[in-house]
Amino acid sequence: QVQLVESGGGLVQAGGSLRLSCTASGGTFGTYYMGWFRQAPGKEREFVAATSRGGIYTYYADSVKGRFTSSRDNAKDTVYLQMNTLKPEDTAVYYCAASAYQSQKADTYSFWGQGTQVTVSS
Repeated sequence: QVQLVESGGGLVQAGGSLRLSCTASGGTFGTYYMGWFRQAPGKEREFVAATSRGGIYTYYADSVKGRFTSSRDNAKDTVYLQMNTLKPEDTAVYYCAASAYQSQKADTYSFWGQGTQVTVSS
């Protein structure tokens, strides 16, 4: 059983930056694809980014491509989401998740963090 804990959320002005961290415990971190998802009030949870087991390959939603960067440090059992040029529409609860498979679909991720709030003011 993998436990995931996110940190780094907060309130930032439009155009600003935040870095989210997600630290894993209880499993073999390097065997999982790690994804980031977000959910805004009244909306469905959506894919944001994913990183392959070794961190070589990353995948992004079109809405964040060029602004967000996902990376991981397997020695620290941690995945990061660097978010630059934030927009008010990025406001959401952000979740990290672990999957045995490369996927952008939330239902293929077995383990989830508790989420961290990101609020971008205009």
